[in-house]
Amino acid sequence: MTCGLSETWRSVTQGRKDPRVALALAGSGAATVSARRIFNRHHAGHQRWMRHNHAGAPVTLMEGVWCACGTSFALVWADPAGAVIGVGAALTGAYDDLHPDAERKGLRGHLSALIRGQVSPGALKIVGLVGVGAIGAIAGGRRSVWDVGLDASVVAASANMINLLDLRPGRALKVTLAAAITLMLPPHESPPEAAAGACVGAALVLLPADLAGKTMLGDTGANCLGALLGRSATRGSRVRRGLILGALTAGTLLSERVSFSAIIEANPALSALDRWGRPSS
Repeated sequence: MTCGLSETWRSVTQGRKDPRVALALAGSGAATVSARRIFNRHHAGHQRWMRHNHAGAPVTLMEGVWCACGTSFALVWADPAGAVIGVGAALTGAYDDLHPDAERKGLRGHLSALIRGQVSPGALKIVGLVGVGAIGAIAGGRRSVWDVGLDASVVAASANMINLLDLRPGRALKVTLAAAITLMLPPHESPPEAAAGACVGAALVLLPADLAGKTMLGDTGANCLGALLGRSATRGSRVRRGLILGALTAGTLLSERVSFSAIIEANPALSALDRWGRPSS
């Protein structure tokens, strides 16, 4: 049993003899810690990133900035296309964070406004995420219009899904860790993407303060991590990517009709996992 676990860990961290995954994981964690320390020394402008969470407590969205800095720094060498996607997705999220739109909620609200000729920050985010995904796909070697479009859609849908989950302390980061580790596990057609490793490194650093309700990913961090997970998920055949896109689209449409929080709280097992690590109130 111990030998089997050792082999699995070796395969994950070495990426089947590819050091980029392990370097991305370690580098992202270290760079996220450094970014947090650097930004915390300079408090000017931090007030613009303050919000109130679901419980009405003040919380900072600077966590998303630390996340974007940490993951992008780690991926510049390990996966340049991933770095482009992470930074671009974070910038689209930052615009949304700094220009909150309380009138329009959800995909339906933003698309309806766009049809009426009203360009909301959310609509800009959707267009921006698809564009970032397309640029990343081309930078990563995609040449077919179908492949570029499919990859861009997976990246945008994945970013939106993590954003939808960032409603309770630790929830989005827990899902990110679970998804990233799954994407890193064998078997796979090629070495696991370094982007997944970068997600793990950043999420582990950010999780304690997020669980404590002191910080929050916001659109900046959720878009960054979600897009990087999407980047990792675009490995493989068109059928595989199409199935992933279908699942993400179904989840997004479901969120327009029901509350993910209500579903989680109604299920004892999911509720226990969701609450794990949070301070008792």
